Order: sequence, then C-alpha cells, then structure tokens
Amino acid sequence: MSQPDRLYHLLPVIYRQRDAEQGYPLRDLLRVITEQVDGVETNIDQLYENWFIETCEDWVVPYIGDLIGYSPVHAAGQPGNVHTPQGRKLNQILIPRREVANTLRYRRRKGTLALLEKLANDVAGLPARAVEFYKLLGWTQHLNHLRPQQGRTVDLRQRPALELLDSPFEQLAHTIDVRHIQSPYDAGRYNLPNVGVFLWRLRAYSVTQKKLSVYPPPAYCLEEVSPNCYTFSVLGNDVQLYNRPQPESDPTHIADELNLPVPIRRQAFQQDHQQFLAAREQHWPYNSLYYGEDKSLQIWVGRPQQTPLTLQKVPFHRVLPADLTDWQYTPPPGVVAVDPVLGRMVFPPRQLPKGGVWVTYHYGFSADIGGGEYDRPQRQPAQHTLYQVGTEDAYPSLNAAIAQWQTDQENHPDQEAYRHAVVEVTDSGVYTEQLDLRLSAHQSLQIRAANYTRPVIRLLDYQTEATDSLRVIAQPGSRLVLEGLLITGRGVQIQRAMPDFLDTPAPESVPSSDNALPPIQVSIRHCTLVPGWTLHCDCEPKRPAEPSLELFNLIGCVEIEHSIIGSIQINQDEAATDPLTLRVSDSILDATALEQMAIDAPGCPVAYARLTILRSTVLGQIQVHGLDLAENCIFMSQVLVASRQQGCVRFCYVPPGSRTPRRYRCQPDLVEQAIAERFKQAVGTDNAIAQEQAKTRERDRVRPQFNSIRYGTPTYCQLAQTCAEEIQQGADDESEMGAFHDLFHPQRLTNLRTRLDEYTPAGMETGIIYAS
Repeated sequence: MSQPDRLYHLLPVIYRQRDAEQGYPLRDLLRVITEQVDGVETNIDQLYENWFIETCEDWVVPYIGDLIGYSPVHAAGQPGNVHTPQGRKLNQILIPRREVANTLRYRRRKGTLALLEKLANDVAGLPARAVEFYKLLGWTQHLNHLRPQQGRTVDLRQRPALELLDSPFEQLAHTIDVRHIQSPYDAGRYNLPNVGVFLWRLRAYSVTQKKLSVYPPPAYCLEEVSPNCYTFSVLGNDVQLYNRPQPESDPTHIADELNLPVPIRRQAFQQDHQQFLAAREQHWPYNSLYYGEDKSLQIWVGRPQQTPLTLQKVPFHRVLPADLTDWQYTPPPGVVAVDPVLGRMVFPPRQLPKGGVWVTYHYGFSADIGGGEYDRPQRQPAQHTLYQVGTEDAYPSLNAAIAQWQTDQENHPDQEAYRHAVVEVTDSGVYTEQLDLRLSAHQSLQIRAANYTRPVIRLLDYQTEATDSLRVIAQPGSRLVLEGLLITGRGVQIQRAMPDFLDTPAPESVPSSDNALPPIQVSIRHCTLVPGWTLHCDCEPKRPAEPSLELFNLIGCVEIEHSIIGSIQINQDEAATDPLTLRVSDSILDATALEQMAIDAPGCPVAYARLTILRSTVLGQIQVHGLDLAENCIFMSQVLVASRQQGCVRFCYVPPGSRTPRRYRCQPDLVEQAIAERFKQAVGTDNAIAQEQAKTRERDRVRPQFNSIRYGTPTYCQLAQTCAEEIQQGADDESEMGAFHDLFHPQRLTNLRTRLDEYTPAGMETGIIYAS
C-alpha cells in the first residue's frame, strides 16, 4: 500500500517543523507529487509485467501472439473496444490468453487426440471430450488379431453400456455412417475419418458448506408426500445432481465422466456403491467417486437429543441408490434411498430424521447469474458498518443484525459510517424470517451474500391480517441493495413512505408533484426472486400469477443486474410522480407463462415506468409507459409501449404485433424485409398471398427456441441447437441474443472450429457436438 507522506518524511526535520508551524502546505504539495510518482512507478512495474503472457495486460496479448506467429480468427468477429467492459470481455474470447501461451506446445503435439481436447478447453473455455468414432465401428475381426476393446454389438444384458448409448462415453458398435460429421443439416458420426469433440455448455455449481464449523444447506421435507421424503433442492423441486469435475492427472489422458460436469447416472452411482461395499467387506482402501467430503454429494442428519444441535454424516454404506420416480420405494431400516437423477431422498418410515437433514451437492446451469457459489464483484459505500450473519458470527439472523444497526444509529447519530449498513450472510443456509424494513432519508442498507455463498431467505405465510412479503418502506434519498440472495415463498415489496390510509388527505389537497424529492435507489444484483414464489416437484410454479417484485410510488431508479426475477408490478401515481426508471441487464424476467405479464401495473393499461433493458431474456408480456433502450434482448411475448416518440430497440427479437419505439436490425423485421425485397425483385411473383405465407414461414423459423423455459431445470433459457442462426448470432457483436449474451458462444465456436481444422491429423475430419 502506498504511503502518501513517504516523500515528505525524506525531508530534514527542520523543514517539517517549519511546515507544521505554517499549517502543512509543503506536506500537501508533496502528497500531490507522491500520487504522480506512484503512478509512474506502477506504470514502470506494469511494463515489466507486460513481457510475459501470464501477467501482461489484455491489450498486450495480440502483440505477444504476433511475435510467435499466432493469427487470430477474423471470422469470429472484430476485436472490441478495449476501453469498454463489453469490449474487453469480447477480446478475451476472440484472442484467448491461454491459447497464445500454449501455441508452441500445441504445434509440437499436433495430430494427437488429447490435443484436440486441450484446444477446446483453452480456445473455447469449455470442458470437452474427444472421441475417435472409428473405434466404435463394428467389423469382423481376424482371429489372429483380436481387439477386445473394439466396440461390440448390442447386448441387452449390458445395462451400463445401454445407458451410455449415443453419449460421449458409449462403448457399443455401430454400422458405417457416410454423412459428413461437419454437415450443417444432418451430421453423421460413425465413419473411419471422423473425430468428435463433445462440448459441455452447462457448468456444475456447488451448494456446499464453506467452513467446517458451519452447517451445510438443509434439505427440503415434502410433507405433502410423506414426512420421510426429502429433496436436495431447498425449493422442494427435483434437481439433477451433477458430478464435481476432477482434474486430469496426465496431459495425455482423455477426459471421462469424473473429469466433466455431467449428470450423475443412477447406474454409475450404483456401481460406485457396489465397489465401495465390496472393498469395505474385503477391508480394501477405496474412496467413493461421488459421495463424501469434497465430492459431488453428501448427507448429514441432526442429533436432536444433543444441545446444541450437532450433525452426523451419513456414511456411504448407509446410502442405497434407487429410482424414486413415484416416491413408491421404501428403503429397509438403517439406510436412506438416494436418487441422483431426481435429487430425492427417502428415509425408512419408522426411522424419521427428527433432527433434520442437511446436504451438499452440485447442480447444472449455464452462467453466473441468479446468485450462487461463484465469484461476484462486491460493491459497498466507502464508509459503512459491516454486520455479519451466520451460525458462527455475531448475529444469528438478519433481523438481529438490522436491529443492532438501528441501535448503533441511535447511539451514534453523527457518524457517517452508521448511516450505511452492510448485512452480510456468511453461509449458504436458509433464513426463515419476517423482514419489515424501514429506511430513513440518506440511509443505505445492503443485504448481501458473502462471496462464494448462496443463502436462502424463505418468506412464509405468518399473518392473516397483512402481507408476508419482504417489505421495505423507504424515505426519499435512501438506497437499498439486495445481492446474492435466493428469495422464495413470497415476493419483495418496496414502497416509498406515505401517510397511512386513514391519514391521507383528500384528493383535492394532495400535492400535485413530488419531483423535488431526492430519488430512492434500489439495486438487485445476482439475486433470484423465484418465479411463482415456489416450485412443485416437476419445477412447475405453485403461485404462477403472483409477482416477485412490487414497486409502490417510488421516485428514483430500480436496477436489476445478473438476476432471475419473476413478474414485476409497478404501482405508480401518474399524477404526482415522474415515470419510474427501471434498468435491467444480463437477467431473466420470467412471468411463468408467455401469456402472463412480466412487467405491468394492475388496473392500468401500462406501467408508469421508463424501461432500459440490455442483454436479457423476457418470458411474458411487457406493458410500460416508455422504452428508452432495448439491446440484444429476447422478448418472447408482445411488448406494448405507450410513448413511442423516444427510445430505440436494436438487435432484439420482438414478436409481431408489438408496439415499440423505432427498431434497428431486429427480428423478425429483417427476415420479413428480405422476403419483401425478394418478391419485389422477382419477375411475375407479385402475389400478396404467397408473400404473406413466406413471411409467416420466416417468422416461425426465427422464433427463439429454448431447451427449457421452466425455472429449476439445468437448461433454463438456454438457446436450443435448432434455434435460428439469426438469433444465435443476432446481437450487435454477433453473439447470441438474450441473458447469456456475454458467454459469446458463437465466437467460441468459430475460434474452436478454425483451430481444430489446423491441428486435426491428415485424413481426419473433426466435428463439434454439444453434449449439454
């Protein structure tokens, strides 16, 4: 850390004494000079760091690559602006630092199968497995040259092999397939020259305990089914358990299931369990592949007779792999049945875990949005007071920390640090509380999850005479930040402090405008407000018509970043306030059904708000007063904007029949214009009916297709491979539209396609296949 007075302390004492007598003017001057000296020294140090690919700045990477003959792939797009965050993110994909660093090593290993797998990791940044398909061809073998490892014809008794059929790990033999593996229409696989590189777009995200002294996250008891039935997911829905990828020990090793973020199969889990039991019986050392500490999953049960409550690990020999599809299986006494495909557990009916059940596991998802145990940039006021909440921290609940903050404000009304509180949850536990918060003017409250944690706030139906939402009443000039939280059970209500119902003046005496009041700022970052409040086992929402976020008469701005939010209701007084400013970026707005309202105002034609939405996916209709900017977004239902004179919609998918400001290079507008131009230029085809039919076909073709639109599934809002190219590369930088724009999958794929062609052995043909 730089010392601002280090130059000043080099002066003789006599000069410093005289400077003190005159009010330290010389010290202040040298502090300014010290800042410039620090900047020059930092610049000189960075010049040395820029000599090496591991430590250089991003803008230096192309220059180092040019020195070793590395050529970027221009087909992947032009480099972005290094002065903008989006441009720097794009450049990291177009010119990967890892590929430049390993270029020489790649050239030495050219032609090897392991190199193709390594290229996928370094160039595209995706886990991969390379497969030579000629090894899976079935042919008659010579008796003098048998190949036991060669694929064999189907044996219906080989249950493990059948479960891997058509997967990257299959072992069965196939007949010859003469289609090209790189065919854009119907690619083939099983031919002599074909090599497939399987890519995993989904990542394995953990739900774990970060400290040994902290309780793991609790499981969910499905009392409506039976008190002995549990789910790993705290929301009560089925969740496919994923493998925690293990690093490969040898660079020449071809990745298998343990090295990749793949779903845990029932058969694989059962084989692991059988090997564990056999080794335990023979007293052989054996570590489970999936179960245990630092593995993919583990289960604890509480000991209710002990105070305080202590947890005891369930050993692997007391776990029984099972198919719990209909909750019909009843395990024998002393064991717990576990289904890794559905994420379910069943205990013996007469041995209920009275002390509760806790679990750690991994689930699959596409990107770092919605909160979770991943790295998140944390921002807070320069002067603030931190209150940490957790099982081993000073405050056991959010309400206790907030009450202490209010006490500290009363005791220290003049200290600025106590006006800004940061309530940080340090574990991934569940906090079932009633939160009714009140913020005074010029106060700020940030409720956030600690880095690499995913706490859950469960809101229950406690009271019948009032709502049970997380309610915040804010005075003008206050600020609220929610970060890294998963909120379920109810929604979030944020409203400006207003007189009570019986204290409200008559309508003719109400002030005509509140524009002079200072704004209220609300930020929701890396949060999930569960669409439909909570989920059934099949991930269907229990309350699909209920809003996740309600805003009442706010003056100011509401920002939503990298979050998953249900429907938003805006209750704004049009006569007394300006339109609410609503900014959404890199998020998913899910109304639980395409015909439902994603943003609206109950009882009003449109929500009195001005919307700015960037790189987001909206499942539901939008009805707002104004739309300042929509960029790189997917709107799956109609958008209705009352004031269309201002604003712009660019590089978005907007369904036909929407009413928006002027649109620029949006779909399906572009394909409709192309059809009209083609009919205009063609001779003798001026047929209005045929033209409209062609436009209808094109509109249906470019409509976005998702692998799933139901929250709680691993492929939630992930574009399907059958989705039109105009959507997959329709953003302004040729990336995909929607919430996963910043993954830059098209650029990754183009980069990898070019490098695979460069390093593929002669006579071979390499194809890219998405495994997830």
